[in-house]
Amino acid sequence: MRITSRAAGAPLAVALALALAACGTTESPATDASPATAGSDGDAGPVTVTDARGVEVTLDGPAERVAVTEWNVAEYLVSLGAPPVGVADVEGFTTWDSTVTLPDDVTDIGSRGEPSIDSLAALDLDVLFVTDSLVEGAIEQIEAQIPVVVVPGGDASDPVGAMFANLDLVAEVTGTQDRAAELRAEYDDAVAAAREELGDVSGVQVAFADGYDTGEAVVIRPYTAGSLVGGVLADLGFADAWSAVPDLESDEDYGLGQVDVETLAHLPADTRFWYPGTSEASSDVFAGALAQNAVWTALPFASSAVAFDEGIWMFGGPESMLRIVEGAVAAAG
Repeated sequence: MRITSRAAGAPLAVALALALAACGTTESPATDASPATAGSDGDAGPVTVTDARGVEVTLDGPAERVAVTEWNVAEYLVSLGAPPVGVADVEGFTTWDSTVTLPDDVTDIGSRGEPSIDSLAALDLDVLFVTDSLVEGAIEQIEAQIPVVVVPGGDASDPVGAMFANLDLVAEVTGTQDRAAELRAEYDDAVAAAREELGDVSGVQVAFADGYDTGEAVVIRPYTAGSLVGGVLADLGFADAWSAVPDLESDEDYGLGQVDVETLAHLPADTRFWYPGTSEASSDVFAGALAQNAVWTALPFASSAVAFDEGIWMFGGPESMLRIVEGAVAAAG
């Protein structure tokens, strides 16, 4: 498939700052995307988009054979009905995201930060979706053989809006705009129904977090109001308990912070503490590593902490966020 590209602005600096293997952060991306010259689903005309680098990418038509390095975009593609033929770290995806199911014959293209050039070349791809968290020089090397569209990372100033903007970009490239509109409507309808069921929860303080055990200490990662989960909880009307923690810093892309257990004492006493669920007891630091921790067990909300269903990718797409909506309604009940 033919590709042309034109730099529409200065390229972004490549960033590779992983807080955990399960989540990456990127430089703040450009959010402008030119409309596809093709129409909605079924129109096979040329497609032109402007990606996160400010590079204009033109394809002969909607992409059909696509691969992806980041799991949120992999989820977008499945939800859009344009399942990828290649995904980075398939085993990791299936471990962390059970919301959607990848095709049985999907090819593992290597790591999320450094996909295999040989694996990509063998797939006869129309396009590869990446974020700018690849190792330095990887995008340029891949782009010499395969059209590349760089999808923006998160945006803590509007996390839900950024998710849907990214979904729309992927939909333009794959000619699935109609389905993208349906996904947005499904989310809006679910939020409206949940708000009606919940009633006024503006006084309900929620702190969503995950954590991991370093072997020496447990590290807690707050999902602040700038996180995608935080954005969904705000859409439902909940108050952000993390705002009560003095000088809490979070990254500007994914809204994630990092604190120790002692910091949790700054949360309001009536906080609802919620966290991602896991079937592996060793991975549940709140029910495991902290079960005998005097600081944690003394917190007024520790005994009522709620684990959401496992397999929700907290940085995923609309279908994962629908599960967050369902989990929040259940946890608030």
